[in-house]
Amino acid sequence: MREGRELLADVDLTVRPGEHWALLGANGAGKSTLLGLCGAVRHPTRGSVDVLGHRLGRVDVRTLRGWIGHVDPRHPLRSPLTVEEVVLTGAAGSIELVPRWRPTEAQRRRVAELLGLLGIATIRHARWPTLSQGERGRTLIARALVPRPRLLLLDEPATGLDVAARERLLTSVETLAGEFGELASVLVTHHLEDLPVTTTHAMLLRGGRALATGRADDVLTTELVSSCFDHPIAVRREDGRWSARAPRRTG
Repeated sequence: MREGRELLADVDLTVRPGEHWALLGANGAGKSTLLGLCGAVRHPTRGSVDVLGHRLGRVDVRTLRGWIGHVDPRHPLRSPLTVEEVVLTGAAGSIELVPRWRPTEAQRRRVAELLGLLGIATIRHARWPTLSQGERGRTLIARALVPRPRLLLLDEPATGLDVAARERLLTSVETLAGEFGELASVLVTHHLEDLPVTTTHAMLLRGGRALATGRADDVLTTELVSSCFDHPIAVRREDGRWSARAPRRTG
């Protein structure tokens, strides 16, 4: 509830190891609220939320959040850290580098591994203010993966990206599914084009309620997506990727 208004109601979501979920809906549908519950940064006013086997309200959320990687394109970094330093903050669980903190050799090796995996090793010394939005996105994914989380949350990671940057980002996300088989993920977006081919499940939210939940191919249909956004939308899937457009009028 917020100011007497129900943000979510009758939502039932279970994410299992190795599953990759998409949350879709119009602005105000409840996507960010649900992601906040998954990330243990919000608590429900009614009902219950279990994250990684622990019920919110009965667990130290500081410990719980250590098992969750959160990728937010609005990352509030203020210092001109290098790409490598930003990723290292994932080991410290901080936004800025912690004074007098020194990473272990194992942590440095982990960072180097992730920089290579996400294709940003060549810009490891580039500073945050000079990075493109796409480079920032891949840097934040690497940062989120440093502590080896069991759940990865991606909050509209393709926001503000051009087509090439979006494709590089999605390729990185798809690579993770192959490299970390037990890692589960939840991705929030408004656009079907922003979904990686590794998406296994989807939930459509409308007005704070789940309109449809299940396997991605069963949920991301023309009929259900049109109902979710209250507008006729033709949905297609080709080579594993989704696209959506309003049907062309004739006559």
